[in-house]
Amino acid sequence: MEKAIGGLGKVKNAFCHFAAEITQLPSLLLSSAREMKNVRALVGAAMLAALNIVIAQFEIPVGPYVKISFSFLTYGVSGMLFGPLTTGVVGIAADLIKYMVSPDGGFHPGFTLNEFVIGFLYGICLYRKKVTVVRSLVAKLSTVFIINLFLTPLWLAQLYGEAYQFMVSARLIKNAVMLPIDTALLFFVLTFVQKTQKRLYH
Repeated sequence: MEKAIGGLGKVKNAFCHFAAEITQLPSLLLSSAREMKNVRALVGAAMLAALNIVIAQFEIPVGPYVKISFSFLTYGVSGMLFGPLTTGVVGIAADLIKYMVSPDGGFHPGFTLNEFVIGFLYGICLYRKKVTVVRSLVAKLSTVFIINLFLTPLWLAQLYGEAYQFMVSARLIKNAVMLPIDTALLFFVLTFVQKTQKRLYH
């Protein structure tokens, strides 16, 4: 009985915590919008966008329409430092420059939308938050489900005429295998950046 009550208490606390974060969303977006007026933030965001473009050149193809890339780490860092709106803009800029530098297939505006959404999601999950494994997992999971398993297969199906179900199934195994690896990398990189940031400003 005590275990059941304790479990209900944890569920209630988790729900209250989630509800509190939802109510803070407007102020989070406003604060992120202000980052775009900060010269230091703009320089940092531009550097992360450039790093994203460089890392993206080393993508590893693992099957038809499926690649392994670690450029998401730059979005995680930008999301933590500059918030959802600024990181979303970083994503748009990086995607357009990547396509101009190294076009890969036909251009589809959906992929540019993807990059904005990725940056936005990382910002929502990580901006002004303590870095934890759970939060890193939630940030990564949100992009896996919304981008990797929904939007990207949709755009690829439109571009290449393949069945949407095929595009999803082609990504399931890769995302399942990479999720713990990507989450661990994201957690360690964010932890390192957060510790470095504290040393610089104290």
